[in-house]
Amino acid sequence: MASEKLTIVALIFAEEEKRELVKSELLKLIEPTRAEEGCINYDLHQDHENPNLFLFYENWTTKEHWLAHTKSSHIEAYKKNTEGAIAESTVNEMVEI
Repeated sequence: MASEKLTIVALIFAEEEKRELVKSELLKLIEPTRAEEGCINYDLHQDHENPNLFLFYENWTTKEHWLAHTKSSHIEAYKKNTEGAIAESTVNEMVEI
C-alpha cells in the first residue's frame, strides 16, 4: 500500500492578526515543494468566507515522498517562521477509491 499515490488535504487556520504572515510563509512553500521528487501537485487555496483558513491540496507518488517533504528545510523554516501564528491545523492522508 505504501506505493499508492497519496493525497494530502491540509487545513491551516491562521490567527487573524497573523493572517498575512501565514499566507506569505505558505506561498514560499509552493515553488520548492513542486520541485521535490514525487510531488504531483501542491495547490494552495484560501477560503472566501473565512480568509484565515488556508487549504493545501497535494498529491504525491508515494507516502515516502510526502514524508520526505515533511522533513524538508523549507517546511522546517515555515514551522519556525509561523510559530504562534497558527490557531489550528489538520492534515488528512487520503487515497483515492
